[in-house]
Amino acid sequence: MKNVILYALIFSLLFNVFQYVNSTKILDAKDKEVLKVKANLKTSRDSVATLANANYFALESDEDAQEYFFSNNLDYQKVAIKVKEDLISLNANKNGNPLVPYEPIDGNPFLINTSKVLNHRWIIAEFSCGDLWGQVLIKYFVSEGKPTDFETVETVLYERQTKE
Repeated sequence: MKNVILYALIFSLLFNVFQYVNSTKILDAKDKEVLKVKANLKTSRDSVATLANANYFALESDEDAQEYFFSNNLDYQKVAIKVKEDLISLNANKNGNPLVPYEPIDGNPFLINTSKVLNHRWIIAEFSCGDLWGQVLIKYFVSEGKPTDFETVETVLYERQTKE
């Protein structure tokens, strides 16, 4: 009978040691997983903060510009759509968009590809002719029932990249 109790005690001791080691490994693995998730969460939060700052200069987040349109009985979202459509419609000119002050190169006119309405007065747009590209800062004026008036403020034309 003593042998059975001794074997049971040794078996119990070995079982407890096995459980302790196994539980420790599981806890360590879960701790590593929690640290990884916390790091990913921090990265995600930083990305969201960066995106919020990147959209700082936009009509959608500029309450003063929105108030300007509201005081003139205009919906800023509809105005932004109209301004972008009017801007892109200028690409129909055979010499390219007249807001881009560069002559066509090799018969390719400069056309505005994309734009962003910054506030109630300015737009930034990207243009290209195929090989060359640049950016243009445009001042605009909106009047109810009239086409949008545009005025080029400044442009930047990037140099053609040379192949080495």
